[in-house]
Formats: sequence, structure tokens, C-alpha cells
Amino acid sequence: MRSMHPAHFFYFRPRLLDCLRGYSAGQFSRDFAAGLTVAIVALPLAMAFAIASGLTPEAGIFTSIIAGFLISALGGSRVQIGGPAGAFIVIVYGIVQQHGLGALALATLMSGVILLFMGLFHMGTLVRFIPVAVIIGFTNGIAVLIALTQLKDFLGLTVANMPGDFFGIVRALAANIGSANGWAIFIALASLATLIGWQAACGWLRRRAPHAPNARILASIPGSIIALVLATATVWLFDIPVETIGSKFGGFPSRLPAMSLPSFDMATMRALVPSALTLAVLGAIESLLCARVADSAMHGPRHDPNQELMAQGIANVAAPLFGGMPATGTIARTMTNVKNGAASPIAGMVHALALLLVVLLAAPLAASIPLATLAAILMLVAWNMGHWSEFARLKTYRWPYRFTLLTVFALTIIFDLGVAVEFGVFAAGLTFIYRISSLSHAERLIPEQRPQLWGEGGGMQAWRLHGALFFGATSFIEQLESALPSHNLVLDLKNVIYMDNTGAEALEELRRACQQDGVRLILSALKGQPLDTLRRTGFVQALEAADPASLQERVNHAITEAEAGWDAAAPSRA
Repeated sequence: MRSMHPAHFFYFRPRLLDCLRGYSAGQFSRDFAAGLTVAIVALPLAMAFAIASGLTPEAGIFTSIIAGFLISALGGSRVQIGGPAGAFIVIVYGIVQQHGLGALALATLMSGVILLFMGLFHMGTLVRFIPVAVIIGFTNGIAVLIALTQLKDFLGLTVANMPGDFFGIVRALAANIGSANGWAIFIALASLATLIGWQAACGWLRRRAPHAPNARILASIPGSIIALVLATATVWLFDIPVETIGSKFGGFPSRLPAMSLPSFDMATMRALVPSALTLAVLGAIESLLCARVADSAMHGPRHDPNQELMAQGIANVAAPLFGGMPATGTIARTMTNVKNGAASPIAGMVHALALLLVVLLAAPLAASIPLATLAAILMLVAWNMGHWSEFARLKTYRWPYRFTLLTVFALTIIFDLGVAVEFGVFAAGLTFIYRISSLSHAERLIPEQRPQLWGEGGGMQAWRLHGALFFGATSFIEQLESALPSHNLVLDLKNVIYMDNTGAEALEELRRACQQDGVRLILSALKGQPLDTLRRTGFVQALEAADPASLQERVNHAITEAEAGWDAAAPSRA
């Protein structure tokens, strides 16, 4: 982590600048090939994510072009690929349904500002404090919601206005199940079979002939493109009556839209604050988790989380100005980038420029893409993004982990992601406090020699404190206060790893009780953060004023001397 010196606080240095030093033609050829491959993967996903979010398909493409280019050019990772993500579908759909398209642009822009400030104030590492149970719970919940929202196009249902909430979606699907289109189901199932079959065939080729040129070429072609091409050609050639991009959205524009600012209405902005915070936190989690996964798959310098958040923020400010949607780092596209030999952020920039060429040159071809195929692609995306094996492993974990994961999972599906994450972090915090407090305790020390001085009723007591002395673990200090010895009380704090102001206040009350009863309080091995806390609260000064010797360095040996049979009646040894 960088130093927090003021000169480095607002540090902005994209990883691209470091990668360009000594950049070679060979590296560019690898980046160029990887970028083109990623563009092929990103094309159907970007359209599918946008349509599932209640937007036009070009919104996803524009986001991949603008946000994808900026995230690569300004980010803190060498290989991160940015663009629309499945995790945003439910949130974006809810914003559009409740507030309209203009509000989505404003919420995305607000989330971008939040992400930018998170990076500027070095909050990139704080995202790691979100427990894994919360991440798995909301990821699996989002996957279920994505699959549920795609049933409409997968089955070819005629639904005038699809609700955004769980119960509304279920009611709408049940009420319109009679309008299912057999041709749409056939196209969707055939596309899903193509996706799974292509994935299995490529895996078989990699195992049987890993070094064969044809195997590498075939494996580099994503199954989504194969399914998209076959389904589109079939629908166009045989004039199959299914809903397509052309029939629903009237085609696909062949140019980028002009820049336009959203309406900055204060009432709308206040209403969008929770959604903007959810988009920002989710985007930060997704992008930094993706960057960590990419780091583990590559050798070399690790990503800079704060620079990555700043790039994500700038991208989410820019994308809605051109009709885009929220963007973040995407694991599937990033890992495709890594596996195809990307060496620098140039690959991500090539991917964005390649998508721009598709918009400029091949937009008319998108009109015949069937929505059922895009729904099938998202069904597989939802399956792949879920951590389903964690449900089978739940019985091996303790009940707080199981409760947190399952509750976050249910809240994500039934209510919304914001409520789920808030509850999950709160529940995980309570669990952590309980666990740490249960590990904090005081151990009575009674030396073998002259135990009559140290045992029950003796004139001296020695206790070794363990764990953290904080607001959740002060009861054992209160117990010491209720049973003070007649002469000396020695507290060994060498095993105390942390102390907050509540812990310091508990020690202060113990000191006052000792002073009132004429008992000498001696602290041994007080150092580090606990010592700093006690100094800032004035405890050390008060104890030294009452007994200057009680905090001398030689007192750090009080427990050792006690265990050797130190005579408590000899104050000169204190």
C-alpha cells in the first residue's frame, strides 16, 4: 500500500504508463490478438446485458466502447477489461422501471463520482473487508434473478411491461405462460445446447491435442458467437417468427450518439442516492475481485486498487454521457484477455476500438439477432457466475456463516441488493465481534513458589490478558474490579493485540477502584497500539502520577519475578 504522505495522497498513475516502458512489437501483436478475441466475446454479452436491464442493445455496446477504453487506459491493472456486467442487471432494471432512463444516467454518473473519490481517498483496500459469505450470497442471488428475468425471452412470452421486483416477475410469468412461443423455445434450447456443446468440445480438444494449431484457434472462438451466428442465420433464412433486435428495437445505430448531460434535479438525485451507492459498492467489489483473479493468473506487478477505482469512476462518469450504462471489471472477458496472451492495457483498448468498428461497419447485421439466443447466453452466464457448490458445503461451516450467506441470498432475490449487502455486512460484523470477544479472556497466574501470596485470599494477584480489549470484551475487567487483592494487582498485557477507548475506560475504572482500596496496580509488557491508546486517553499519565514506578521498564519483568517467587511484601522490587 502506498504511503499516506500528503504528497502521495491524490496519486494518479495509470498502469499503462509503466507498461509502455520498453513496449515491443511482439507485445503489441499479443495485445492486438487478445483484444480482438475479447471483442468477439464482449459483443453478444454487452447487448444481452443491456436488453436484460431494460435498455436498448446499443447501450451495452456503447458502454463497452467508452467505459472499456477508459478503464484499460486509466486503470491500475494490466489486463482488466471493463464493460457492462450481469451483476448490474437487477439494479439497472429497477432504476429504469422506477425513475426512467434519465435517472439511470444520473445514478450512473453519481456512482462514478463516488468511485472516483473512493480511489482518491485510498479506499481500495476497504473492499476486501466485505466477508466472503456476503459476496457469495449476493452473487448467487443475482444469478437467480438474471435467469428469472430471461425466462420471458427464453420462452417467447408476450409481456407488455415486465415488473422489476421478484414477486411481480413471478406473477407476470405465471399470468402470461400461455403466450409461450414454441419457435422461441426451440431457438433458445438450440442456442443453449450449442453453447454447452461448444464449451465441451473445446475442453475436449484442449485435453486431447493441447498443442495442435487448430485446437488453439477453435478454443479461442467463444461459443456465444457460434450460437449467435447460427441462430441469426437460421431465423433470417427460414423467416422464423421470433422476436429479434430489429423487431423490438427497430435496428441498431451505426454511429456513437452525441454527448448529452442528464438533468441534475435535486429531488431525483436524493432519491437515487441509495441506488448510486449500491452501483458504486458493487462496481468496486466486482472490479477489484476481477483484478485479484487476474493477478493470480499472471506473473508481474499486482494491480493498484486505488488507481483501478479512480478509472472505474471516470468511466462511469463518461459512459452515461453517451447513452451508456454502469460498467465495471468483468471476470469472463478479463480472463479471456489473460488466456490469449495480453501483455498490457493496450489489449483492452484494442477491444474497445474493435467494438467501435463493429458499430460503424456491421450494425445492420444485428437486426436479425433473436432475443431468445441472447436469453440463452445470459442463462449460461447466470449459471457460470454462481458459486453453487457453496450450498453443498454449507454443512461444513458454522451457523453464523450459513445464516449470513443464505439470508443475503434470499434478501437479494426477494428485496434488493442494497438491503442484502447492508444486512450481510451488519450480520458479519456482529459475528466478528462475538468471535473476538469470546477469544478475549484473563488468565490467572499462580507461581509454584510461595503460592500462599498469589492464591485465593493472598495479598497479590497476577493476570495475563489475552485477545482484544474493546467494547465487546470488557466483562472480565469488571470481574477483576469486583475481587481486588489486598496489596498488588499485576496485569500482563503482552498478549493484548488491540484496545479501543471502551477498553481503556474499563482499565481506568479498575485503576480508580484500586486507588480507592489502596491496591497497587502494575501493568506489565504494555506496548504498541494498547500503549498508544492509554496514552491518548490519559490513563498512563494518571497511573504514573499516582505511582511513578508502576510503568517503569523493570516492571515488564514483574510476572517473571512473580513466577520465581517474588515477595509481594518487598515494594523495593516493584
